[in-house]
Amino acid sequence: MIESHATARATVRGFNPRTGKPSGQPVPVSDEAEVGRVVAAAREALPGWAARGGGERASVLEAVADALDAARDELVAIADGETALGEVRLSGEVGRTSGQLRMFAGLLRAGAHVGAVLSPADPALGRPDVRRMLHPIGVVAVFAASNFPFAFSVVGGDTASAWAAGCPVVVKVHEAHPATSIAVARVVRAALAAAGAAEDLLGLVVGPASGAVLVTHPDIAAVGFTGSLSGGRALFDLAAGRPDPIPFFGELGSVNPVVVLPGAAAERADELARGYLGSLTLGTGQFCTNPGLLFVPEAGGLLDAVAAHTRTTTGGPMLSERIRDAYERGTAGHTGRELARGTAGEGAWAVAPVVRHADLAEFLAHAAELTEETFGPAGLVVTYPDPDALLAALTVLPGSLTGSVHAVETDHPLAARVAAVLRPRVGRLVHNGWPTGVAVCWAMHHGGPWPATTAPGHTSVGGTALRRWLVPTAYQDWPDALLPPELRDANPLGVPREIQP
Repeated sequence: MIESHATARATVRGFNPRTGKPSGQPVPVSDEAEVGRVVAAAREALPGWAARGGGERASVLEAVADALDAARDELVAIADGETALGEVRLSGEVGRTSGQLRMFAGLLRAGAHVGAVLSPADPALGRPDVRRMLHPIGVVAVFAASNFPFAFSVVGGDTASAWAAGCPVVVKVHEAHPATSIAVARVVRAALAAAGAAEDLLGLVVGPASGAVLVTHPDIAAVGFTGSLSGGRALFDLAAGRPDPIPFFGELGSVNPVVVLPGAAAERADELARGYLGSLTLGTGQFCTNPGLLFVPEAGGLLDAVAAHTRTTTGGPMLSERIRDAYERGTAGHTGRELARGTAGEGAWAVAPVVRHADLAEFLAHAAELTEETFGPAGLVVTYPDPDALLAALTVLPGSLTGSVHAVETDHPLAARVAAVLRPRVGRLVHNGWPTGVAVCWAMHHGGPWPATTAPGHTSVGGTALRRWLVPTAYQDWPDALLPPELRDANPLGVPREIQP
């Protein structure tokens, strides 16, 4: 919520979703001049940070991780007051956040992130000596997400990966948890200074209007965004419309289709229904990997089992009043019949889980509407008559972060066909599992085609996330002594390198 007074600076204030009442102290909104000062400070920190070797940057990231772990109890208490996500969930999220920092520290020490490639001169071919490596792109703007106040916020995966790449970061604070963001920044900036790094490797700006100012600032070189389709698209267009367009890595919206094949539906209907509702309502459905679309066979009892389990589920409070209102509008206006509804539970902004049903013909007739994300515990079950009809329907799906297939061994030939249709439409294929929960590991890909993201070749989770913030330079015929250490003949840093024969 924005508060403004004639004699005072406008502020942003968090609210407790359980009570609907203010939580934490008001945080001043950043005007254009303040955004400029924060970006300028980050720009000044860039040369020193980019010049540090991977091992040096790794030590700083580990120091920040240690500081977050040490402040866990304090940070969780503040975040719970602004998000109502609960101490257990939030404590685990702090651990995920510090774990991401340590993962990138390990990647930096391995050295492969520089992508060193050497093509020695070949006079017979008339080829010069060419050596290539990756360098930091510059100051990165990061937009914090509402649903992960730690892991996708001030020092979440976007910030950690940008630091690992050698880039300072300016974070646009999310209005749902400003007090949490300020508290995290205080801990992190102190840890940076204690580790011998510049505090301004992390800067914050506050307030809805500061986002557009940040994206269009000439010293911002790239943007990481997690949020709504409408907000992300507007910022994406701003980034592309600058006099000097910059990369915009946005995660925007995803329905994450789940396909249950006939054999699996026949053998474990109740188990699948329970798993679906558990995934759909996890965190009150406020996950980017929420399974919003479920395909099940017409025959059998799976549809009835889903209805039965829906009626026994309880929702909870949404992260903000605005998100609650959007959920209520989305579930009220959807095409398709209401299959079942749970109960809302307690909380000022609590909502009830809602599952709707459409047959395949209805789904295809209204596919554009029915494949739009509704943020929250809302799902659509689509019943299909036969495998060929299912495969045809899957071709109309928009891009998603995930696609899941539930199958038993007799389903494997069909599962392979379904996976072949889903693969170009998703970033992660899940077998006999549910999409909620994203493992933080080097191999993870958390991305997908539009509208899931604006750059399907990149990920916001996992070791390769730092590639978003790196750009290549090729050095042609430079003297060995003038080359970066990673490209010199002696390879003094011992980084992995590809050498052309």
